[in-house]
Amino acid sequence: MGVMACSRTTSVTARRLRLATLLVAGLALLLATPATGQPGPTVATTQVRGPITPVIANHLADTIATAAEAGHEALIVQLDTPGGLVTSTRSIVQTLLEARIPVIVYVSPRGADAGSAGTFVTLAAHIAAMSPATTIGAATPIDLEGGEISDKVINNAAEFARAIAEERGRDVEFAVASVRDGISITADEALKNGTIDLIASDLADLLAEVDGTVIELADGSVVTLATASAQVVELDLSWVREVLQRIADPNLAFQFISIGTLALLYEFANPGVGAGGTVGVIMLVLAMFSLSVLPVNIAGVALILLAIALFVGEIFVPGIGVMAAGGTVSLIVGGLLLFQRPTGIGVDPWVLVPTTLVVAGLGLVITRFAAATRTRPVTGIVEQYVGRRVTVERADLDHARARLDGTWWRLRDEDDRTLAAGDEVQIVAVDSTSLIVRPAPQPAHPSATEEHP
Repeated sequence: MGVMACSRTTSVTARRLRLATLLVAGLALLLATPATGQPGPTVATTQVRGPITPVIANHLADTIATAAEAGHEALIVQLDTPGGLVTSTRSIVQTLLEARIPVIVYVSPRGADAGSAGTFVTLAAHIAAMSPATTIGAATPIDLEGGEISDKVINNAAEFARAIAEERGRDVEFAVASVRDGISITADEALKNGTIDLIASDLADLLAEVDGTVIELADGSVVTLATASAQVVELDLSWVREVLQRIADPNLAFQFISIGTLALLYEFANPGVGAGGTVGVIMLVLAMFSLSVLPVNIAGVALILLAIALFVGEIFVPGIGVMAAGGTVSLIVGGLLLFQRPTGIGVDPWVLVPTTLVVAGLGLVITRFAAATRTRPVTGIVEQYVGRRVTVERADLDHARARLDGTWWRLRDEDDRTLAAGDEVQIVAVDSTSLIVRPAPQPAHPSATEEHP
């Protein structure tokens, strides 16, 4: 009995030791697993397409901070831009120079351009790369009012480019010449003169090329990239910023202005409805947002405002269409001058001409209809409405209103008496959009009828 008890005790102890060993091994494996749960290194990427605007500047600032906090090896900015605002460009450059994570600017896909503002952004990256058949340069600043740019502004931009190139060890001569002379070069030329670090055919090629590169960050820390087998994580624009960036489009801005003008014309021709005015204000607000983040020519804005005034004037001073014709010409010329063409940003002629012709045609129809409505005598409605009773629903210092058959009418007493809300009146005449009324007769009392048959 004693031997059997001893043997059983030894067996239980062995099982407990094996269980403890398994628990320790599992705990060690758990602690050895990376906290991020990623199987290996990761690289974040985001795309910048179109003009450099405050939307893009804010997006890149947030994306760089997010990528750094997530522990990605690097952030790749896939760039294709014709240029943009100087203030937004400077903001992006400052963000890149102070980044706590390696930033690779990759001008892609084939045929892409790092024009104007894109040149500064590419120069400021820790690693500058381009796809084959891409270009960089033409960084001369443009005067937003359409005049000659001053030497002071050009000198400042040239020294800004020089400072970036010197900080990143890039070709200073090209950086300055791209501003002073507006030169642009291909990817092959940029690689030869040291403007960029490499040419990569695609994203996979880029990750393989930069693997093992040693980068010193602004805080003095040194990072060795491990990107050869890194997993790519996309950090795209949020849907709100995507909408805002799409609105910041020169073609959309011109169409917003055109639709807003038509809507306002309709409202002026049919006052009191409110739909045209609401749509017009919304379209013009969207247009103002687009214009606020794009390089705008003041002369173009002035001509478009003149076009709107001429179309509205055609409603109140109808003639042979001289104002409408002037508005059409002003709208076309204003659209051509609205944005600075040297920046690569402008209204496409295939959008400009058809849109202007549609606005001119519909605007002329609206103005003619409004003029005819004001001068045409009211027929049919007189016989239909005269003698009917209505109740005054609204009354203020200017006029009273009542709703008849689903339409709001202005009311005017035939003897210029003041009308108050709740008054019962009878229609005696119709004058354009107003109803001429008198106090409605009260029904005779039954007793009075008996006394005076």
